Amino acid sequence: MPDAEKSSPAEYSPIAHYGIIGDLQTVALVGLTGSIDFCCLPAFDSPSVFARLLDAGTGGSFSIEPQLRDAQPHQMYLPDTNVLLTRFRSDEGVVEISDFMPIFARQAPSRIVRRVKVVRGRTRVTMRCAPRFDYARVRPVITLGEDEAHMAAPDGSISLRLASTAPLERDGDDVVSTVELNAGQSVAFVLEHVVEGIAPASVDPARISAWFKGTVNYWRRWIGRSSYRGRWRDEVNRSALVLKLLQCRWSGSIVAAPTFGLPEAIGGERNWDYRYTWVRDASFTIYAFLRLGMTREAGAFIDWLIRRAADAPEPARLQTMYGIDGRTDLTETTLDHLEGYRGSRPVRIGNAAFDQLQLDIYGELLDAFYMYDKASGRTSHDVWQWVSGLVDWVCAHWESPDSGVWEVRRGPRHFLYSRVMCWVAIDRGIRLAAKRSLPAPIAKWRTVRDRIYADVFENFWDDEEATFVGVRGERSLDAACLIMPLVRFIAPTDPRWLSTLAAISRRLGEDSLIFRYDIDGLDTDGLHGTQGTFSICSFWYIECLSRAGDLQQARFYFEKMLGYANHLGLFAENIGPSGEQLGNFPQALTHLSLISAAFDLDRRLSGAGWTA
Repeated sequence: MPDAEKSSPAEYSPIAHYGIIGDLQTVALVGLTGSIDFCCLPAFDSPSVFARLLDAGTGGSFSIEPQLRDAQPHQMYLPDTNVLLTRFRSDEGVVEISDFMPIFARQAPSRIVRRVKVVRGRTRVTMRCAPRFDYARVRPVITLGEDEAHMAAPDGSISLRLASTAPLERDGDDVVSTVELNAGQSVAFVLEHVVEGIAPASVDPARISAWFKGTVNYWRRWIGRSSYRGRWRDEVNRSALVLKLLQCRWSGSIVAAPTFGLPEAIGGERNWDYRYTWVRDASFTIYAFLRLGMTREAGAFIDWLIRRAADAPEPARLQTMYGIDGRTDLTETTLDHLEGYRGSRPVRIGNAAFDQLQLDIYGELLDAFYMYDKASGRTSHDVWQWVSGLVDWVCAHWESPDSGVWEVRRGPRHFLYSRVMCWVAIDRGIRLAAKRSLPAPIAKWRTVRDRIYADVFENFWDDEEATFVGVRGERSLDAACLIMPLVRFIAPTDPRWLSTLAAISRRLGEDSLIFRYDIDGLDTDGLHGTQGTFSICSFWYIECLSRAGDLQQARFYFEKMLGYANHLGLFAENIGPSGEQLGNFPQALTHLSLISAAFDLDRRLSGAGWTA
């Protein structure tokens, strides 16, 4: 990028200043400024169309700007929906932008609907749609028509149509519009992905209103299925709505986060692509849905994963992650033409961890499957053959070194977390076979399960420090061990566990915030830069306190953690040094662990007689 086009950090909005809308095919991030600065089309893991968040100079955006002096922006979701309202208030007037993506009964092209309404005063509103295709490597070919503009890649790989109730003009590689509105007047802009054979939709006010009502009703009906009635219901519902946005409606797969390249530390190198389906993250998500009484999402994901196994050369050998359509090659590359969020380079797409061995994924999957069977009772003969094959595979491979939950890039090692989750995989297989009277080599499974249990206590316990260690033969402390009481590997009040929990607080904790590991003691990737606290670990820590009976401290820390959410209740992956959101956003792991911690803490508070 020429120096003249490089951006300064001040040109980047904080990650926390964004809301998310979506249609279960893809999402868009809408900033407090009224600008859509990130969107991939037509799917979550397609090349970006707007990526200003990763390069403020050339990434592309879709902005709407009311011309109000000293305007104060405010964002909110319409209650129990993923319909976003951005309001601008000033002495000159009040303007609202409603942003949503309609969800239709049948699979349809994605549409971003932006409706601008002047509530008070007379205001000029300017719109600029500046798509930059293929990760900002391709500028659009623009064709203007009556009340619409077509913007296409020169090779025809993607085409967008922008329609409006206001006049549209071309300005170089962008489409712009300026309109004067009085109080009570509105204007709409609809950007849709053009699919051959599907006629474009009209954008008359009645159609826009119908889409709006239909989208609001969809989300309210969906969250209305939740069985959760406890404390922090608004926060739990918002997290559930976020997680639902990350599930692909036509495949059942679930992405770990809808973004790529957002840094774990400003200026650092840990900038990953999370727009894929990790077996681990998706299984944890299913577990969270099941906590809320939602079984359809679990069934859709399990069906998707069974199809992946059917296509694999070795059905019981799962990949760590897949594309949302099930593709297996996610080769990692860097986008060197993008400067990265606030200069955080390189910007990566694809993910080299796709072909790693990560043994823990079997534990997360079978734990979620056990819960799913408990809720639905739908384990058929064929499904059980697949499940028992997974357990057999774990029995044969649990002693192998692997890359672990944090996806080590320095070679395989023997990780505590992987050992524990192998124990979980076999234990849940045993429980399911016993519960459903299903055929299985129970004696063999029990023998291997008990060997893993003994191995953890013999080879991952540090007598001198009185803690479980993250890697066999090393002394590093890894917050991933917080999973141990959550999966019932160890009692939450076991003296060894309480000693480990105290060590995590002392060595990895900052108040309610928990680091993943000692970055000097557990060198996972050899990359430069610091790390923020990892929010899933913070919520795991809170749930461990809850299960240990320290309800007052658990509640105190939980409510402090809620204070780190952004103005909409959204969380990224990490919390940075100044309390800022860092990493890909919003992050499924954070929101699902919030749900789990809230569920456990609320239940125990009520059981202990707390009335508020």
